[in-house]
Amino acid sequence: MSTSNSELESWVNEVARLTQADKVFWCNGSEAEYRQLVQQMLADGTLSELNPETHPNCYLHRSAPTDVARVEHLTFICTEKEADAGPNNNWMDPAAAHQKIDQLFAGCMKGRTMYVIPYCMGPLESPYSRCGVEITDSPYVVANMKIMTRMGDVALSRIEKGGGFVRGLHSIGELDPERRFIMHFPAELTIKSYGSGYGGNALLGKKCHALRIASYQARSEGWLAEHMLIVGVENPAGETHYLACAFPSACGKTNLAMLVPPKSHKGWKIWTLGDDIAWLQLGEDGRMRAINPEAGYFGVVPGTNAKTNRNAYEMIRHDTIYTNVGVTADNQPWWEGLDEGTPVLDWQGKPYDAKAGPAAHPNSRFTVATSQNASYSSLADAPEGVPISALVFGGRRREVAPLVYQAKDWAHGVLVGAGVASETTAAASGEVGVVRRDPMAMKPFCGYNFADYWAHWLSFAQRSDRLPEIFHVNWFRQDKDGNFLWPGFGENLRVLRWIIDRCEKRVGAVTTPIGLLPAAADIDIEGLAIDPAVLQELLRVDHAQWSVEMAALSEDLARYGDRLPAELNRQLQMVVEDLGEKNAA
Repeated sequence: MSTSNSELESWVNEVARLTQADKVFWCNGSEAEYRQLVQQMLADGTLSELNPETHPNCYLHRSAPTDVARVEHLTFICTEKEADAGPNNNWMDPAAAHQKIDQLFAGCMKGRTMYVIPYCMGPLESPYSRCGVEITDSPYVVANMKIMTRMGDVALSRIEKGGGFVRGLHSIGELDPERRFIMHFPAELTIKSYGSGYGGNALLGKKCHALRIASYQARSEGWLAEHMLIVGVENPAGETHYLACAFPSACGKTNLAMLVPPKSHKGWKIWTLGDDIAWLQLGEDGRMRAINPEAGYFGVVPGTNAKTNRNAYEMIRHDTIYTNVGVTADNQPWWEGLDEGTPVLDWQGKPYDAKAGPAAHPNSRFTVATSQNASYSSLADAPEGVPISALVFGGRRREVAPLVYQAKDWAHGVLVGAGVASETTAAASGEVGVVRRDPMAMKPFCGYNFADYWAHWLSFAQRSDRLPEIFHVNWFRQDKDGNFLWPGFGENLRVLRWIIDRCEKRVGAVTTPIGLLPAAADIDIEGLAIDPAVLQELLRVDHAQWSVEMAALSEDLARYGDRLPAELNRQLQMVVEDLGEKNAA
């Protein structure tokens, strides 16, 4: 197989010569092809089959112990000017970067098959979708890309009709941490990744294309590529509102995307359109519309059970690829937070010893098609996307941030997003449990200077007067003893209801220096064992703490120098002054 696109064919031939691949295989995306790849990986030990009675068509992949997470310190944005990459990114000169990584690619596929994966990010017929081609020597990557994207002949057909494509070159190399780089060349719409088989580093359609390269594309083309889930909330009257929500890792993104309404909310429904990435465009009517560029979930599995996320728990019981989980005696997958079973092997295949560490790696994953989710919405395939009523930011904060508040306007909302902060997690290599600033939950994923990114966000206020309202939530506020004040999970619907009511102007709000908060009476806590005093604490704004918070944010924003939009700094100063006046009072 080849292609009628001469540019694509020339590039594939060029890579084949560079890597000295034994064979070039063009992926067609068929189920038969997927099954053939699975059988091949079962035979060579890349995959092992899990219990077919309890988990039909489920497989386990074990990564190299040094290759289990994104490697942000080895991830580069390569632009002609370092300032265009910004202090939020690692930078390398494009010519030097190509030379460095191409030396690694030279001859790296000797004895291996080179797979060519045409893929489409987003519905095949959507004008909002964008295509790419990943070349890889990893059948595990091919199998995951089959689940995560619209892949194969259907994508190739769209590419051949014109419109361009993102080039992604990947090799697992020797899986040597000292010979590992993930490089992005935004101006060339090119990604080169070497030395890692981990999803975030190797599934190039995901973070590399759908966020880092797409965010650059979005700026030049007038849209937004964001690290956001997309969820529909339908009330008993049949009215549905769609929210796009940005949370850093371990802040309940997947749980919110697949929220199960509590029994107290009879008649309410949740529709999942995406759990990780949203591409946002202004429609002809000025409303913001969203598509999920992905067709699958690559989710963190520890903590998933019937109580925390019933939909996720059910959907990964068949036709799923697990990565780095433990295994029970009867060959079922196991991870911390699972309510049943006992592990006998850990994620490295060693006899499980609780003293040696967890059975499943903290960043162990599942890959599964979105259509297996019980709350899946067919509108995830709608070419026109869905209208967004609200954008919601959030973080994991033990104090400071209240349960929910609304930005005063769009520009203030950009400041709210720029101020997102949360605890680090195992999804990124490095220290765990450290609070870090993660603007818009995009710190690891913005493909250019954050100052320019915020300016792009601010520009939407001049382009439409029908933009979504902006909110911030924090499910993780704790008391002095470390107990969570809010029950979370399905009960978060109570907060979403207030957000939607605000969008529809059905309920008032209390004005504070940081934004608009609910009156305690406007958050429905009927049936919850929450003392009214606890609810007051959840909604309390500590002016002294917020003054410290704003000082920290100001220091962070100062790193962007004169490039920082004056409007963003003006918004920050208004909050600081308002806090000062309230403190003085």
